[in-house]
Amino acid sequence: MSTTTVVRTEPAPPVVHTAAMLWLSAVAFGAFEAVLMIGKLLYDGTPVLGLLPQAGFRLAVFAGAVFLALKLKGGANWARWTLAGTLGVFGTVSLVKEPIEWLLAGGSIAEAVAGADAMAWAFTASRGLHVLAVLGALVLMFQPRANAYFRSA
Repeated sequence: MSTTTVVRTEPAPPVVHTAAMLWLSAVAFGAFEAVLMIGKLLYDGTPVLGLLPQAGFRLAVFAGAVFLALKLKGGANWARWTLAGTLGVFGTVSLVKEPIEWLLAGGSIAEAVAGADAMAWAFTASRGLHVLAVLGALVLMFQPRANAYFRSA
């Protein structure tokens, strides 16, 4: 059984390149958020061993996202659909679920702002940029020039 590897000679169009860069940015924001969360938990006395499974899972997700973003830029349509389905759908839900539940339970944005410290502001800013990067990447991955690029593979 032989497998054929297609090597693309044409560069990714700007829309695909930008989508890949947005995915990499989302990974960077996610890593920053993980560092903030882990640092806070350690500061609060959580044992390191208790954090290893969560940190390991996040590291695996980040590594997978980087791999998929690079494959996306190289023209792998399967990477585009994998990113859209996993991180685009489930990842976005995981990013916005907690704040939405908090608001639905009667949380007040005004109270949250009034009680926010530097850590809360850094996390909130990063999370907002993280969500915007994911949504931007999703939109760009399915623009007409991107669709043509992936069809030509």
